[in-house]
Amino acid sequence: MNPPKASAGIILFALWLLVFSASSQIMIITPLLPQIGVELGIAESRLGTLVSAYAIMVGIFAIVAGPVSDKIGRRRILLLGTAVMTVALLMHFFVVGYYSFLAVRAATGCAGGILTGSAVSYVGDYFPYHRRGWAIGWVMSGMAFGQIAGVPIGVVLAGVYGSMQPGEGFKVPFYLYAGAMAATFLLIWFRVPQPDVQRAEGPLTVASAVRNYRAMLAKSEIAAATAAYFTMFVGVSLFVVYLFYWLEQSLGMSSNAIAGLFVVGGIANVLTGPQAGKLSDRIGRKRIIIASSVGLSLVMLLTTVLVREVWAAYILYFVLMVLVAARISPFSALLTALVSDERRGSLMAMAIALGQIGFAVGAAAAGPMYSRFGFGSNTVLGAAAVLTMAVIVAYLVPEPAPHDDTSAVPAPANLTG
Repeated sequence: MNPPKASAGIILFALWLLVFSASSQIMIITPLLPQIGVELGIAESRLGTLVSAYAIMVGIFAIVAGPVSDKIGRRRILLLGTAVMTVALLMHFFVVGYYSFLAVRAATGCAGGILTGSAVSYVGDYFPYHRRGWAIGWVMSGMAFGQIAGVPIGVVLAGVYGSMQPGEGFKVPFYLYAGAMAATFLLIWFRVPQPDVQRAEGPLTVASAVRNYRAMLAKSEIAAATAAYFTMFVGVSLFVVYLFYWLEQSLGMSSNAIAGLFVVGGIANVLTGPQAGKLSDRIGRKRIIIASSVGLSLVMLLTTVLVREVWAAYILYFVLMVLVAARISPFSALLTALVSDERRGSLMAMAIALGQIGFAVGAAAAGPMYSRFGFGSNTVLGAAAVLTMAVIVAYLVPEPAPHDDTSAVPAPANLTG
């Protein structure tokens, strides 16, 4: 069943709800870890593996799902991913201890891998290049709304229900996100069509997928773009993984005060993401990516100098999230134009998988650096990585002309914004 052509607004809302649900169930884990440890009796040293299990499965299944989506179409992969994610989130009902939780998070990571890059790839298929920055900006603002509403509501519900039903409270947010993901599935099933673009030809095998990835990386512009994506995540993780720990130690910020930073960051993302994407449609992607990266590196370097009071931390985090959000939509839109329609899913999957690896590399290095040299070392190396990413984009990643468009779908007549 392929539904009739829907309005651009309905399509963007469906993809927005997907990003909101998927990102909220990822972000909720960190603030819930203490409660999970108490309610399930899990040692503090093992809690981090609940996060790692998800990330590992996302990376594996993203690489697999990319070529599959190029072959069967973006709509089918969206339906498959939202269905699996809904079931995986509901499976938190069966969590009774460490190993069952680890298995459920791994299953959720499989669904996350299927969905990784799918929303952006769909935008690349459906919207012409000169409108993709705006469209991706609105879709990715779902992540910001997860910070503003999805995570805080989930934390409150977990605390309230946990006081009434010990051992069960942390499960409630996942049921909430399962409902939102199920609604996403229904929206896609009934209202979101498969874009009329060329799909990958030939048999889909492991060997063909490997050849496809190798062929893409053999192109200098794609190798540079994925390297920039990897470096971007290395820089972010070097800085942000211990940012909140440093704020707690240096300023004595409470968990509630730090939770407030997420709300502030979400507001910054909402205000910036769509506008940055729209502006990049007019003046070009690379200008915004480079300018925001340079600004981000400067803010990172000045963090330990400027943040001496709690109020300064809120201002700094707001500016940080503005600069981070300013890069996401333009960079994602730029990536969608580097390959033809039948390779877009594979490219997005490969870039995001490398981003996950980059984040893990940065996070692994952040701890020893912080403990030995202090947070100042994290800010310096994080800033250096961000600047490296800007240099790669500036000199090695080409920018298509506004009229260059790999999408076979014309701009919808009712598209506004």
